[in-house]
Amino acid sequence: MADFWNTFLTNLFDTTWLEFIAVVLGIASVWYARREDILVYPTGIVSVLIYVYICFHARLYADAGINFFYFVMSVYGWYNWTRKDKASEVLHISVNNRIQQFYGMVMVIASYWLILGMIWIFNREDTVYMSSWVPWVDSFTTAIFLVGMLLMARKKVENWIYWIIGNIVSLPMYFMKGLVFTSFQYLVFLIIAILGLIEWRKRYLEQKSSSC
Repeated sequence: MADFWNTFLTNLFDTTWLEFIAVVLGIASVWYARREDILVYPTGIVSVLIYVYICFHARLYADAGINFFYFVMSVYGWYNWTRKDKASEVLHISVNNRIQQFYGMVMVIASYWLILGMIWIFNREDTVYMSSWVPWVDSFTTAIFLVGMLLMARKKVENWIYWIIGNIVSLPMYFMKGLVFTSFQYLVFLIIAILGLIEWRKRYLEQKSSSC
């Protein structure tokens, strides 16, 4: 336990100001998402663009790619959350049907192998990296977060389930890569994601009962 805290404190003090800003804005973004607040997107956009650089430098190539995807999806989500439908109402929280749930799982599996394949194409000469656990875990979390981000942009309750799974896996991965403050961020993300799932589910049920 002493070694754990020594490692944590050492790496925490080594945290760059850029990573610190990205973490703070990232936590703020997830907090706003839990509250269904549009500020989730401007705070998130700045955070993910910083993480594109951080992850690429840490050789988490898939995570660098997913953060760029976050940027694209944040622009889409910002538009989707504020646009009006034919009834002049903003997008409401909803849940997936069985077909949408199936498509989500298929997308995770397909994305996983696609991302892993792309990592292999660009890094096949790096036998040390490709023989490690990093590309496999990195590809999995990327696939999970990709679907989670898409579902969040569409205000689906299930987005939080994907975030919870991805956060559980990402927490130790970033710690072992020396990004301790980012690892701490994913612990906070995990807690907020659990609260978000509870809160969004409650809001969905309230909307459903009020429309009956």
